[in-house]
Amino acid sequence: MQDLPKQTAVQLRDALAGGALSAREAATHFVSAIEARNPQLGAFITVTAEQALMDARTADALHARLAREGRLEELPLLHGLPTAFKDLTDVAGVPTTHGSAALEHKPAPDDGPLASTLKAQGVISLGKTQVPEFGLTAYSENRIAPPSRNPHALGRSSGGSSGGSAAAVAAGLVPFAPGTDGGGSIRIPAGACGLVGLKPGRGLVPAGVSAGDSAKLVVAGPLARNASDAALLMDALVPRDKAPDGGYLANVGRAPESLRIGVSLDSPWAGVYPFEVGPDAMDALNLGVKLLEEVGHIVGEAEIRYDNRYPEAFTAAWTAGVGSARIAPQREPLLTPLTRTFRRRAQQRSALKVDEALGFLRHFEHDTIAQYAQWDLILMPTLAQTPRPIGWFTGGCHSGDPWPSAWAGDADEDYKRQCQYAPWSSMVNVCGLPAISIPVHTTAAGLPMGIQLIGPVGSELRLLQIARALEAAMTRV
Repeated sequence: MQDLPKQTAVQLRDALAGGALSAREAATHFVSAIEARNPQLGAFITVTAEQALMDARTADALHARLAREGRLEELPLLHGLPTAFKDLTDVAGVPTTHGSAALEHKPAPDDGPLASTLKAQGVISLGKTQVPEFGLTAYSENRIAPPSRNPHALGRSSGGSSGGSAAAVAAGLVPFAPGTDGGGSIRIPAGACGLVGLKPGRGLVPAGVSAGDSAKLVVAGPLARNASDAALLMDALVPRDKAPDGGYLANVGRAPESLRIGVSLDSPWAGVYPFEVGPDAMDALNLGVKLLEEVGHIVGEAEIRYDNRYPEAFTAAWTAGVGSARIAPQREPLLTPLTRTFRRRAQQRSALKVDEALGFLRHFEHDTIAQYAQWDLILMPTLAQTPRPIGWFTGGCHSGDPWPSAWAGDADEDYKRQCQYAPWSSMVNVCGLPAISIPVHTTAAGLPMGIQLIGPVGSELRLLQIARALEAAMTRV
């Protein structure tokens, strides 16, 4: 097959299903790409090349058997497609590090729900991708492996917590990848790496549920280079009885009706962590507005009021799990400063305080959804700033060295910078709503910038359709 690196996930799926490309050829190509680029990129923590080639041979044998029997329609949806899982997801036989030097890195005995779901749909895992410790941060830097770097500028971060997966997709090391998002962890790296990143609504993707997530923040969704590839992965993630008639990919090219879209720069973090919206973020927003109007939507100003108690309540819910993580006392010094600080605070916080925080977040959810409902969609930049330099959040190196030079940064300053960098992410998880990051702009320095659209419950297909429409509009510019 010619120009394999340029093929979309949909094109690769069709070639694999039709026999123009073997699973082994696809796996060999992408493993070679990882070997060539990952030492500079840091997208992968673990590469499982040998297992991937074994799985590819099994996939090719299945294809040959079904072809002989005239039953190729029985191939799984994602037959032979390579992908990778972030290193918070269990994959049988591969260590799950959770990005932490404080844990023993033992091979997982079984696939977790996300890996199990996608393997059943035919994917071939090439390995585990870089994450921040316990998925806590908007950057993918930790103490066990080099940081995940942005393929558009290696001195910059690819975001977090699905940063390694986003870097791998953007660099062409895998055609697409699943991410998980509990506070922006799909949309932030999608925005930083110039990808389509969809956070589905709460409950749509059962395999994305995270154990111990009492606030029900976490959901799995696609990271892809275009809307059609994201739609294909959604078809594999969403149970058939919850999917639109015909599925996401079959419908993604249909333009939605004219929508009323409200633009808002309001953030629930602004009262505690005032922030500035950088000029490149505003350029992306303004271009997004122009494109949305060009494809027939009506865009106006939306004023959203957020309760100033939100930051404290969200932080309590977001960090509750790290407080209960099983870590041997002698290994706690191996935690990063941010994790260690928030773990100590979580352990000191009473169960009553956590329950109060969860109760507040449910009220916040109802109030915010009611305000959003005045519009069909809510629009803002994905990120308030361009992708940040490696080490910028932690006070480490900024020079593009292969390893952060210091981890002595103040945890509260680190957290503040994250909230100012991505001030429009976490409230969407609290509300359980779908949201998508769409790349629309490239800065003079070559850095991608995106817009975020938030929709009502059940609007995942509509969001993908808008992303597809904007892709088409940009090709006409």
